[in-house]
Amino acid sequence: MHKDCEYILVDEQKIKSLVKELAQKISEDYKDKNLLLVGLLKGSVVFMSDLMKEISVDCKIDFICASSYGTGTVSTGRVNIVKDLSQPIDGVDVLIIEDIIDSGNTLTFMKKYLSAKGAASVKICTLLSKPSRREVDIPIDYLGIEIPDEFVIGYGLDYAEKYRNLPYVGVLKRSVYS
Repeated sequence: MHKDCEYILVDEQKIKSLVKELAQKISEDYKDKNLLLVGLLKGSVVFMSDLMKEISVDCKIDFICASSYGTGTVSTGRVNIVKDLSQPIDGVDVLIIEDIIDSGNTLTFMKKYLSAKGAASVKICTLLSKPSRREVDIPIDYLGIEIPDEFVIGYGLDYAEKYRNLPYVGVLKRSVYS
């Protein structure tokens, strides 16, 4: 365990199990569809990489980067597209891949944004969800696991761009960010 991690919340084995379960459901649901996995940068990269290796149907991938924080640490409430998709999505079944859902504001925006670009469908897959932090009601089509309101790191999740490479999801010690 990393020295800045208080404890491991979701270990490597549990993550692998969740990824396989999600991939199986996605593969069943999209067997006759035109699937595009859209990763929300940067946090989704590790999860999306593992997930797509387990999906058994043909799919394409792309990435989008949105921010509601600007250069601060508190959300402005306004979502900005920092990097847009590199391909048209008219008639495509889009599955947004996210590492964690907190307030739901960014994903609510992204779902509307991608639908307006002509997607046949837009659904959401997330590894982690913090329902206690939700500000908007957003349906999660594929959910790995709900977690408590803790500051988590690892498996793509960061604090100040660090800890993304940890193979588990852990709780960051308060002393690191207080």
